[in-house]
Amino acid sequence: MNIYEVGSIAEKLAGNTYPGRGIILGLTPDGTRSVAAYFIMGRSVNSRNRVFLPEPDGIRTEANDPALLKDPSLIIYHPVREYGDWLIVTNGDQTDTVWEYLKKGSDFESALRTRCFEPDGPNWTPRISGLIDLKTGQYRLSILKSADAAGSACLRQTFEYAPLPGLGHFLHTYVCDGNPIPSFQGEPERVETLDDIDACTELLWENLNADNKISLYVRYTALKGGAVEQRIVNKHI
Repeated sequence: MNIYEVGSIAEKLAGNTYPGRGIILGLTPDGTRSVAAYFIMGRSVNSRNRVFLPEPDGIRTEANDPALLKDPSLIIYHPVREYGDWLIVTNGDQTDTVWEYLKKGSDFESALRTRCFEPDGPNWTPRISGLIDLKTGQYRLSILKSADAAGSACLRQTFEYAPLPGLGHFLHTYVCDGNPIPSFQGEPERVETLDDIDACTELLWENLNADNKISLYVRYTALKGGAVEQRIVNKHI
């Protein structure tokens, strides 16, 4: 068993019809740029009725057809926000919680101790979150998930990574499709990164399940100088 094996993100996505929402953080093979990607998928009309739109400090989700929007509480939020030298990426409104804690001089872990998994039993969708130091490329990933089938308690796991060229870590909400949908288990998966943002975006989008994929965001940030490249792909636009 090679515990340091770096997997193909294309294979991981193509072989899974419903990983749910996913975060990939890492460093490009040339070692010069941090990598951040976030995608959403959906099974219900309400979940599928979304697009990513740019904001000055990141992106937000919005209903593609406002007439079809039933419950915005778990689907309308800011997945990506920048604060100072930090980039926050999450699958819910905990993005704002982390942003507020960083603003007042606190930290990622303290912010997430105030949050829990989503109240959508019996799935109890995990809250997944990431934070990149845009100067050093170091990053953290967190998952908040239910301790049992009844949603009785919250388990909190945080993983901290030194940036290594060509390496990313992939965290997603679900193991696979199901009813209820099984929550992600274990450590974030080691995956390869690419130097070219357009090639990365195409690879991710083309390998997400065609029926369930909704939107994708990819951002590369230069560690020196802070130059940003970003891409948004929406199924409905």
